[in-house]
Amino acid sequence: LFAESTVELRNLVMPYFVVPGSGVLRESSANSGLWQVTADRLADEVAPLVDAGVGGIMLFGVPDQKSDDGSMLEAQLLPTRRATEALRQRFPDLVLFADVCLCSFTSHGHCGIVRDKAIANDESLAVLAKMAVLLGSYGIDFVSPSDMMDGRVAAIRGALDESCLYDVGVLSYAVKMASAFYGPFRDAANSAPQFGDRKSYQMPAGNQREARREWQLDVEEGADALLVKPALTNLDIIRDVRAGSDLPIFAYQVSGERAMLVAAAEKGLLDFERAMEETLVSIRRAGADVIVSYEARPRALAARAR
Repeated sequence: LFAESTVELRNLVMPYFVVPGSGVLRESSANSGLWQVTADRLADEVAPLVDAGVGGIMLFGVPDQKSDDGSMLEAQLLPTRRATEALRQRFPDLVLFADVCLCSFTSHGHCGIVRDKAIANDESLAVLAKMAVLLGSYGIDFVSPSDMMDGRVAAIRGALDESCLYDVGVLSYAVKMASAFYGPFRDAANSAPQFGDRKSYQMPAGNQREARREWQLDVEEGADALLVKPALTNLDIIRDVRAGSDLPIFAYQVSGERAMLVAAAEKGLLDFERAMEETLVSIRRAGADVIVSYEARPRALAARAR
């Protein structure tokens, strides 16, 4: 009766990594919670989650072809297109999100166009905007730029409007830290940088005021919702965004956060289910409306089994 913060399935979004081919449904590594799937298997995989009431599905394209200039986007996105169309046909009311970033699409593994081993921010915007338009035309509800290029929300919103995709929303990764907690994700997405790091465009973890400037700029540029990543190490940032904006707030419980709990539980140091529940509740308590979490799948399957 008096519970202030709760975690329901409608508050969770499950990520999937869409790979080329057919007949694939595999966990990227044992007990990682990260699932790679082909377009032909995704609808059946998602069906029990939809029945249980999960809030949405987020798609990450993992192409087997690489291009460093964005010239192969349509071919690279073909599995994601087929997956989106299959989901949209079978589950017309399911909320679909799709990642907008180039890290899985390029040979160097960075999130934008690279020139002389440096990010070409402004040149990257056109490619990211094109990706967003393609995803929106496939039936995605919210394109989700995670690249952290400056000005990409405005570029994407403008490109969507020019293509008459007015109803496609922009879920901006407004605060994405240069974090050590992304390792399992990069394996599943085949997106590890091949040189250097991402500190020139992702955020330094110690800068709260800079984080505020970043999400405020995204609001000004037309974002429809804001995401903070990672979740657990940025609870204060989530609270800051919640206090300063009335937009929907998302938090991404990243792969490394889950991996810590799994490893500790396997050593008998804690109860995984209780620790996971406490973690998710703390993210909601900080102010997140929605949590992107690999726990959405097991929770949905358990709920359906009951």
